[in-house]
Amino acid sequence: MAEQAVDTEGEPAAPRKRQPPSATPASSTSGRPPQARSDRPSEARSDHSPQARSDRSPEDRPSPTPEDPAPSSDTPPRQRSAAGRANAQDGGVWSGATRAVLFAAAATVGRGFAGRRRELLSLRADIERAGLDTLAGRKAARSRVLLIAGRPGWGRTALAEELVRRLADDYPDGVLSARLTTSAGDPVPTERTARELLGRLGGTAPPGADEDDLSEALRAALDGKRVLLLLDDVAGAGQVDALLPDEPDCLVVAVSRGPLTGVPDVRPCTVGGLDVSAAVGLLAQYTGPTRITCDPVAAQSLVEECAGQPAALVLVGGWLAARPQASVDDALARLRELPPDEGDLDHGARPLIRAFRLAYAALPSAAARMLRLLVLAPGGSVDAQTASALAGCSVADGEAALEGFAAYGMLRPRGPGDYQVPGCLDPLLRERLAAEERPAEVELARARMLERAVRQLHACRLAAEPAGSPGRKKLAGMPKPLRFSSSAQAAEWLEARLPTLVEAARLAVEIGELDTLARRLVAALTHALTAHRGAEGAAVELYGLHELVLDVARRRDLPVERAAALLNLGDLDGGAGRVDQALARYKSALEAARESGDPYTTGRALESIGGIYQELEDWHRAADWYGRALELRLSRRDLSAAARMYARLGTVHGYAGQWGEALRDWRAAAAACRRAGDRPGYARALSGAAGAQERTGRPKEALRTWAEAAAAARTCGDTGLHADLADHAADAMDRLGGDPAVARSLRRAARKAATAGAEDTGPSPRSGEGNPADLRNQ
Repeated sequence: MAEQAVDTEGEPAAPRKRQPPSATPASSTSGRPPQARSDRPSEARSDHSPQARSDRSPEDRPSPTPEDPAPSSDTPPRQRSAAGRANAQDGGVWSGATRAVLFAAAATVGRGFAGRRRELLSLRADIERAGLDTLAGRKAARSRVLLIAGRPGWGRTALAEELVRRLADDYPDGVLSARLTTSAGDPVPTERTARELLGRLGGTAPPGADEDDLSEALRAALDGKRVLLLLDDVAGAGQVDALLPDEPDCLVVAVSRGPLTGVPDVRPCTVGGLDVSAAVGLLAQYTGPTRITCDPVAAQSLVEECAGQPAALVLVGGWLAARPQASVDDALARLRELPPDEGDLDHGARPLIRAFRLAYAALPSAAARMLRLLVLAPGGSVDAQTASALAGCSVADGEAALEGFAAYGMLRPRGPGDYQVPGCLDPLLRERLAAEERPAEVELARARMLERAVRQLHACRLAAEPAGSPGRKKLAGMPKPLRFSSSAQAAEWLEARLPTLVEAARLAVEIGELDTLARRLVAALTHALTAHRGAEGAAVELYGLHELVLDVARRRDLPVERAAALLNLGDLDGGAGRVDQALARYKSALEAARESGDPYTTGRALESIGGIYQELEDWHRAADWYGRALELRLSRRDLSAAARMYARLGTVHGYAGQWGEALRDWRAAAAACRRAGDRPGYARALSGAAGAQERTGRPKEALRTWAEAAAAARTCGDTGLHADLADHAADAMDRLGGDPAVARSLRRAARKAATAGAEDTGPSPRSGEGNPADLRNQ
């Protein structure tokens, strides 16, 4: 049912007349949470009481709906923010009064680093302290590792980022960072992290390379460099060891819950709560100095209640920032009034859990629902499009909600319009999601998110087409939030969102409930990557996407799709030099294709197996598999494919020294190309026949055929092919005793064609250095 959900971001409705925002304060000093306002007629007739609306269960509360038109993607960020704030006043996730204080708070909240002076000094001293190798008189074999250990929410990542910021100037080759645990708590595969870091260094690795090859390539790229590597949320010592550079001038800063046993000479630093002055300063960033100055004793008591935990202090500070009339003592009283909970038994998690309960209970119902749905976003990375799709609201409401959550301290801003769900809050929000949302609603929200991603990728692919093309016209008719103004903007968006999109596809396949949408997402991502990068540039990402398709095809018993995925993976394996693995893929694809009875995939598998044996220079087996593919093509009366198979057979028979067989094959290929109207293929086939005639002792026939090949190439419209065949024909004239004047004419024609081709396409390597009839790589 959820796979048939329609994307909520359709054509925007006509704007409605807006009412002025209410002048009622966001909350009183008693701390009553603000209530979401709605001016939908059905709600107004049923009950005007705010208390009655707040008592509804989550299932009975109406979901927000798209309202006013959202600003286009090329609108400046400030204008988009203003539009989102205005639109959300009419039934958005925040009431008008709540919005006023929220966004005033968001504009004044500081992002400064608080405290940790002792820890920073200790970590910097550890960098200079002699290691075990130095004490033993040996040169350090690997880079130094600084470990910042602590539970999520105690500021370990903030400390690591501050340390990296202060050390960045000492490492001129740059700073690299990676998170080694997913938002769901699963370790990130090392090969994925190594490839990502390698790409940032400008290095490459073949598609499908294993963990050892990628780790070795990463170490080779770091050799001789001075790089600072930040590894956040490390799940185990094996992850660090696989990524640890062999360059002593590099430095690794690892963030983990506990010790990294097995990593040699690691320097640990355990973080706890902030000292009182730093904790009060962190609160002041949200509340302002006035409320702290008015009641310093309450501020100190609030810090003690939160045990100095930064994440808890941020949540309480966000609660106070949204309530300018509430005092610090009000927040302290509300925290102490919270009823006991089973999470209170864990003393390390107790401050964060209670602060989260306070902040979460104060959210309007629509905002609370959107917040808990944000954990469905892949990697915890959300933007306005993702938030609006998950909650089923407009893009403007989604953008406004994310800004409000950041003011509350519940989201961490990463860039313009981009936010991250803090790792310490992810499990708490997942518990709320499981308790307050029905599974069908969760599945529907995930389906909306995937559908939105498919539509965005479709628009991204259309933006790569030339101006004035049918694709561009179709793009112009799409809703404004989905449009891209240029191909460059679409490519920039794709590169920025690529890790999130790939993670979305991976999660959709792993969950297995939305396989149809998962397959559509993978297909859309494949097309967008190919359109902007080309097949070769996108090969690395395509390898993983084809593996996802293969997983779905095996689970759903789809033999045609299984065969197609295996063929694509085999092509990438063969291109990376893994010939044996490619051959196994092709043979498995042939079994699946025969199982489905699909002639196209069967023929492609037969041809691919022949190509592998040709690469292995097993000419007899290659000819056998090409012959099987030819029989299938002839039975289907596919002239173009039959001509290609005749040409491949002529090539392998020639390499095997069977020139009589090769001549018959090339003649058959020429006849098939002529019937199919393939002029370039006809010219190549004639050149192959001429070469076979030379080897069989027919010089006069060979000269005539070379002349025919050059003439056919001249009229096919391919200047490169014309130049190659004219050169080869001139060489044949000299070699076989032909007319020297004809040879000179052919060489002039070759130079002229080569010059014309260079003017049209720019300088390129001459493909005529080999035999133009050799189709191994065509």
